Amino acid sequence: MAEIGTTPVTDGLKAAGGWNQAWDEAAALDPDWMERFLEMGTASWQRGGLDAKTLEFLAIAVDASCTHMYAPGVRRHIAKALDLGATPKEILAVLQAVAVLGIHSVALGAPILAQEMRDRGMPLPAAIDR
Repeated sequence: MAEIGTTPVTDGLKAAGGWNQAWDEAAALDPDWMERFLEMGTASWQRGGLDAKTLEFLAIAVDASCTHMYAPGVRRHIAKALDLGATPKEILAVLQAVAVLGIHSVALGAPILAQEMRDRGMPLPAAIDR
């Protein structure tokens, strides 16, 4: 863990081009908190356990997820994955796998829509008209 008042992880990310500029204000307001956050987020990269290509796949999934959608990170991690020998088919599989996160919106909303339709006496498809 970095000493309070020092920001080696932050500094390293900035130097390597991995810094998200959306973090600028948070880092300026509380650089120690940002450093701890980044230490936690990069621990798996530092400790090993997963090979570099797999870590890039995970980073692509996180950055491309519907809750993140951080295009600069997706671009950076796709480039790195390709440089590490990933195939376009593997990267597409990662993107397709993370796309299912959005299904939860439908899984949550469709039953509510059906109930609201029932409440209003609107016709439902036979498959859900119970």
